[in-house]
Amino acid sequence: MSGPLSGIRVLELGQLIAAPFATRLMAEFGAEVIKVEPPGEGDPLRKWRKMHEGTSLWWYLQSRNKKSIAVNLKSPEGLDIVKQLARSADVVVENFRPGGLEKLGLGWDVLSSLNPNLVMVRISGYGQTGPYRDRPGFGAIGESMGGIRFTTGSPEAPPARVGVSIGDTLASLHGVIGALMALLRVKTGQGAGQVIDVSLVESVFNVMESLVPEYDLLGEVRTRTGGALPGITPSNTYPTRDGGFVVIAGNSDPIFRRLMTAIGRPDLAEDPALRNNAGRSQQSAMLDGTIADWSKTQTVEEALAVLEAADVPAGRIYSVADIVADPHYQARDMILQAELPGGTQVKMPGIVPKLSDTPGEIRWQGPALGAHTDAVLGELGLDAERIAALRAKGAVA
Repeated sequence: MSGPLSGIRVLELGQLIAAPFATRLMAEFGAEVIKVEPPGEGDPLRKWRKMHEGTSLWWYLQSRNKKSIAVNLKSPEGLDIVKQLARSADVVVENFRPGGLEKLGLGWDVLSSLNPNLVMVRISGYGQTGPYRDRPGFGAIGESMGGIRFTTGSPEAPPARVGVSIGDTLASLHGVIGALMALLRVKTGQGAGQVIDVSLVESVFNVMESLVPEYDLLGEVRTRTGGALPGITPSNTYPTRDGGFVVIAGNSDPIFRRLMTAIGRPDLAEDPALRNNAGRSQQSAMLDGTIADWSKTQTVEEALAVLEAADVPAGRIYSVADIVADPHYQARDMILQAELPGGTQVKMPGIVPKLSDTPGEIRWQGPALGAHTDAVLGELGLDAERIAALRAKGAVA
């Protein structure tokens, strides 16, 4: 089976999260991704979070379908290998601090001169330009400056973070989108390669909806509102009798009427003041209290049964145990069985999105450091003797 990116070669010069997540998506849909890692320890992600026999489980997921080559970018020979790979690559993805590749002699001017059709995705904290470009920037900083943390959590508590590296992931997705648009331009003969400049801050900021015009025209500073969705009513998280919670989204006009009828408040369903979202938002506290009064008389299962029968969008808040056990996840191939080195079986997330004719696939899990060095260098025309000489010099491992 070949994916829609079959025949596309991607050179990854990245570590940890943002660049590697972008290339993982490309690899799942058929791209040949060659990941360049420093000899010795490799990508630090290999040792992050929970481990299996000395290797991170996150690594096995993040680097599946990739080829790992161990190349010393501080050696002239190592830099020459990267340049040779760039000649035949369609995309380079990197997440050095701005200027980092230039210091190595691998800047855009150098690589694009070798390959005018090359697309370079550059992911950094603040972007390649601007007064903050040289500052170190991780996903947490992008989330903070991008606005999402100011709006996340309870109004009585300090700003909260999402429990995953959402800033890095959003930057990755923007990087993939940019790369595909630039590749389309190249492959259809409309122009040469170009740089995709992705900022962690701007990637988060880009999903912040109408935050800016609300502030500019109305002086509205959107802040933390717990489980509610400001100005979209009712949509919140409500407690149940058994100590659980249900998320209920009754914010369209017909759904609101069905919701109120289902919880025994037909008077509110027919109230002219509540017929549209603007009117409901003016009475959001009352409506949330009314729904909570009902939900507290139900278990999670009872509440969901009532709401499903009324065709009201609702759901439980899933833990990972709920996700793995859920039949819908399983039916959609979102929980897949994988095999780690040594034969250990482990469940891994499936592939998103679902393509009908050219779906993505998992060919192997994250590889050992340098597992593909000899094969990739062999494709560049280096024989075993030359590779051994490079290894002796410390240029590769």
